[in-house]
Amino acid sequence: MLHCKHLLTPFSFKRKVVAVATPNNLTSINHRALLLPKLPGFLSMDDVTRSQPLPLASTAAKASQNNTIDPHPKYEDKKIKGRVVLMKKNVLDLNDLTASVLDRVDELVGKAVSLQLISSVNGDPEKGSPGKVGKPAYLENWITTITPLTAGDSAFDITFDWDEEIGVPGAFIIRNDHHSEFYLKTLTLEDVPGEGRIHFVCNSWVYPADKYKKDRIFFTNKTYLSSDTPKPLQKFREEELVNLRGDDDDKTRELQEWDRVYDYAYYNDLGNPDKGQEYARPVLGGSSEFPYPRRGRTGRPPTKTDPNTESQLKLIMSLNIYVPRDERFGPLKLSDLLAYGLKTIPQVLKPELAALLVGSHNEFNNMQEILMLYEGGIELPDGILKYIRDSIHEELFKELFPTDGENFLKFPVPQVIQDNKSAWRTDEEFAREMLAGVNPVAIRRLQEFPPASKLDQKAYGDQTSQITKEHIEHNLKGLSIDEAIKNNKLFILDHHDALMPYLRRINTTSTKTYSSRTLLFLENDGTLKPLAIELKTHAVIEPFVIAANRQLSVLHPIHKLLHPHFRETMNANAIAREVLTNAGGIIEETVFPAKFSMEWSSVMYKNWVFPEQALPVDLIKRGMAVEDPKSSHSVRLLIEDYPYAADGLEIWSAIKTWVKEFCSFYYKNDEMVQNDSELQSWWKELREEGHGDKKDEPWWPKMQTCEELIESCTIIIWLSSAYHAAINYGQYSIGGYVPNRPSISLHFMPEEGTPEYEELKTNPDKAFLKTFTPQLQTLLGMASIEILSRHPVDELYLGQRGTPEWTTDANMLQASEDFRKKLEGIEKRIIKMNKDEKLKNRVGPAKIPYTLLYPSSEPGLTGKGIPNSVNI
Repeated sequence: MLHCKHLLTPFSFKRKVVAVATPNNLTSINHRALLLPKLPGFLSMDDVTRSQPLPLASTAAKASQNNTIDPHPKYEDKKIKGRVVLMKKNVLDLNDLTASVLDRVDELVGKAVSLQLISSVNGDPEKGSPGKVGKPAYLENWITTITPLTAGDSAFDITFDWDEEIGVPGAFIIRNDHHSEFYLKTLTLEDVPGEGRIHFVCNSWVYPADKYKKDRIFFTNKTYLSSDTPKPLQKFREEELVNLRGDDDDKTRELQEWDRVYDYAYYNDLGNPDKGQEYARPVLGGSSEFPYPRRGRTGRPPTKTDPNTESQLKLIMSLNIYVPRDERFGPLKLSDLLAYGLKTIPQVLKPELAALLVGSHNEFNNMQEILMLYEGGIELPDGILKYIRDSIHEELFKELFPTDGENFLKFPVPQVIQDNKSAWRTDEEFAREMLAGVNPVAIRRLQEFPPASKLDQKAYGDQTSQITKEHIEHNLKGLSIDEAIKNNKLFILDHHDALMPYLRRINTTSTKTYSSRTLLFLENDGTLKPLAIELKTHAVIEPFVIAANRQLSVLHPIHKLLHPHFRETMNANAIAREVLTNAGGIIEETVFPAKFSMEWSSVMYKNWVFPEQALPVDLIKRGMAVEDPKSSHSVRLLIEDYPYAADGLEIWSAIKTWVKEFCSFYYKNDEMVQNDSELQSWWKELREEGHGDKKDEPWWPKMQTCEELIESCTIIIWLSSAYHAAINYGQYSIGGYVPNRPSISLHFMPEEGTPEYEELKTNPDKAFLKTFTPQLQTLLGMASIEILSRHPVDELYLGQRGTPEWTTDANMLQASEDFRKKLEGIEKRIIKMNKDEKLKNRVGPAKIPYTLLYPSSEPGLTGKGIPNSVNI
């Protein structure tokens, strides 16, 4: 008698029945039982491979070997071979050894990973006719599969018993009975009768089954409009969206890492009134005073002081803030982020370090001290060094102080001072950066003089500019003001109306600023010359991500089109709320609006108009271009050498061509757009929930035509990729040298007749440095923009896909490849233009080639490359 019978379940091999005699029946050997050591009366793996019967095999088994019994239907013996690719749980770049051991123990006691195929052609009448579900099959050789030392993929074979009633599988259920989660990448089936090869793209974390209320389901890489879904799969498609919306979820509970809920919340987690009233911040969103896009819901409990403010995590836990696990940073990016994030350690030790620095290193005394940050770092007094050593882990200390602590926080040399350490001081470079710097989207053509304000005069008085003709006409090369305006020669960088409502409040803090207007003249060589400066002083994409996951099935074509451009956006925004934009966070410490930073961004959002985010529309609105059907992109730039606009129009056109080809493949006419229930639900929810404070705006596309769909998707991809790249990845190249782009001023410009004014005339550097933030604050700002400007090792750039077989539609695979090649051609043209000496704005006095819209990049601090998504 065999005492391990409970480990043995049906197993068949090569049309031969291998059996074990039991008192009541014949039980075949399950392949998982073969993980046991070879014992008398048991098969080893070699035994099965040779298909030899057990010593206790019965006469029935012998008859089977002689083919005298054939009770099986036609396909009973058919096996479907498959291969599953997954990544086991890991911590940073190293495998979690505890998880690995526990998973192997689970296998030994019969807790395995099972898959069940779901038919796309035959329903199950007993269950209301959704697709028939096949028998479980199990991942093979989990215990004996060696996991790489660093986080990587593991491949497992799997064998399904073929069931003719299943027909062609269109989905599968996976059940993880292990102790730990894993990242499921793909399942590939070979030689499926009537179909051949079937590929499933999964790219999702699968937690132990007891963490889920519903089965985890994955679909093939085929693409279906909602109305074209095979009927056996329709219920599964609908149920998966219900799960992702969390329709049946308790809205009051705190969401956990294994939850897959995409839901909305206001920005009510920026403040922390429990620390004191100075850390209280208004709720952004849900009011006319502070409108704002919605963020992802976390369900964290409210603060004790204010029930409308959501509590925050401790800083060390901020990377664990809830977003659906599939939206979180991958292990490679997370390790990069932590490695470079070590430079922000002053934020953790800020109060103590600041006290130690007072009187010694609190302010920069000269420009050479700033240059030392790039040449040797900061030499710290013994007291500060000892404090840091006592406050942090030894390994962390070694990362921060690789040379035993002599120098702290050595930074890479920013591009703006690599070739010439003084070029940043010139008017030419100052003006060039308005066209090819990190904010090339604010300049506009001046169309009235003097510049007027749109602010309410009753509230703010007459805010018309005080710049007069006498101030500037002598620099207009013989033109009058009117002639210069008529000839498109005058431009303005106008921050006046945006800042004026907050000016008084900001200036009551330690930060001082002006609502400025800068006038510029277009020279004959295409460069801009500053004429006069008048001194008075990620969020929109996240709702698209949430709405798409809640309303568009992974089978939907628009989900497949946009999904690469939503990668890690929710995680980036969530972490930003915890450590960057929160009360007392890095942004408030290092950027001039200080505690009013996010509140001010809400005021700016009031002017946000979705259709105007299209690059050609934006350029025309700002007066930087005019419509021209004869031009290559149907618009003509009024400053031909405008690098951001010139390169941007090339990228915009390539994106729109790709989107048009993709959408036209699935939507043959406007009626198909109108009748697509998932598409209409997505667009409705996006307006009414995601951007709910703007739901009644008349400018929203109605999503009734193919052209509206194409333009809307093009805008979403443009904002997520090229637009974000243009304003983000040059931050360190240009702003990493703080004197070039100081983000905070501590003092106003001195008034004539004061001692400070005399110092400004005799020692301008000294006077300039007095307006800087203290060293600690400056270092924190520099460390932050260095991190924000880096590309991780696993970055995916515009035109790239993480999975080559993302669809079965060959036409779309070819169109995607054409898009990639078109972007390669744009790269080559950008390189050629950057070498053209006639285009002076492309390089400038500081010798910084404009590469921010160069589509590809290497990892690291490169100042180029267009990632697919807003992921930092």
